Amino acid sequence: MITQTTDTDTQTPARRRPTRGRRRRRLAAALLVLAILVGAAAVVDHTHPYGISLAHPLGVRHHAKPSSGGNSAATATATVARRSLAARTSVDGTLGYAGDYTIAAQGHGTITWLPAVGRVIRQGQVLYRADGQPVILLYGSVPAYRTLAEGAEASDVTGADVAQLNRDLVALGYGSDAGLDPSSDEFGWATKAAIKELQDDLGVEQTGKLELGQVVFLPTAARVTSVSATLGAPAGGPVLKASSTTRQVVLNLDANLQSQVTVGETVTITLPNGRATPGRVTSVGTVATAPASGSSSASTVEVDITPTDTAATGTLDKASVQVAITTDTARNALVVPVNALLALAGGGYAVEVVAADGVHRLVAVQLGLFDDAEGLVQVSGAGLAAGQRVVVPAS
Repeated sequence: MITQTTDTDTQTPARRRPTRGRRRRRLAAALLVLAILVGAAAVVDHTHPYGISLAHPLGVRHHAKPSSGGNSAATATATVARRSLAARTSVDGTLGYAGDYTIAAQGHGTITWLPAVGRVIRQGQVLYRADGQPVILLYGSVPAYRTLAEGAEASDVTGADVAQLNRDLVALGYGSDAGLDPSSDEFGWATKAAIKELQDDLGVEQTGKLELGQVVFLPTAARVTSVSATLGAPAGGPVLKASSTTRQVVLNLDANLQSQVTVGETVTITLPNGRATPGRVTSVGTVATAPASGSSSASTVEVDITPTDTAATGTLDKASVQVAITTDTARNALVVPVNALLALAGGGYAVEVVAADGVHRLVAVQLGLFDDAEGLVQVSGAGLAAGQRVVVPAS
């Protein structure tokens, strides 16, 4: 017997099974292609707050949200600003005191008293004693090189050393009765009278003259940094070293930046305690110092900086500090934090702008000046304006 079957009894189920399989295979293939496209459109970049740098065309709007995966990172936003920007470089410096003076004994006898390291000795005060007699400090740029005494005529003994002696005597309050002229470079009777007043206060014989070795001329007050002589030693040769009391920061600046730093320029000094204080460039070296043999360092020039607020620098000597120096400036610049920059897979940079409605989009930017000290960079790009918010890593 021949049994007939209808299409609905046998053929329909037979057609449904292969159709289901083909649809599954098509869906799997589509998902695989999508995964490949997504993978090609994203490059792992841990500088991006979301862990990726998007490679699709710029300006495409998307709702970017932190992923819950391993590359997720907390984010925040910063404001695009328009302002003047200084390209500043942070350089290592040493905070201490200006000047380096060596005081040598020029007389005879035996060292009988020495100051302690750190002591500050000012004009008219005793630097050290030899045979119990004081050797005093006076201010001047010309070192003592002869005995200063009155001649037959005032014009017999003249010079820059006499001029600074007369100025110092008046500054110390001597010679007013004799009418000593502080601008005179002659050793006259008024100078002799003033020296006798000084010697009287020091408790020594009032001869009215200064023997070589009884006085030391330095440009400023002396802060004792080391003592090389010993008590009981002959009073000849180096006795002690000193600096001035003026606070100073010294930089060894890359010689390539020498032309970009000028005397009088304002800088920012970051102290060991983390506080910042302003300073002013007082000297820029003109002779480069070559690095040590075998070193990869560049040649450097010395730059001297005077802190504006010396009290803020404390009393530390030889302390390491950071100095932010300006190498270039830009006015009316569009500025974003450096950590807002995204390195694009195809090259170049972008920032991720967040609109008021929460929509994110990438905007390509061109880079200008960098301010390393403040972590800012000058940018320009179509569609970027002051007041917009850009994505940055959360602090």
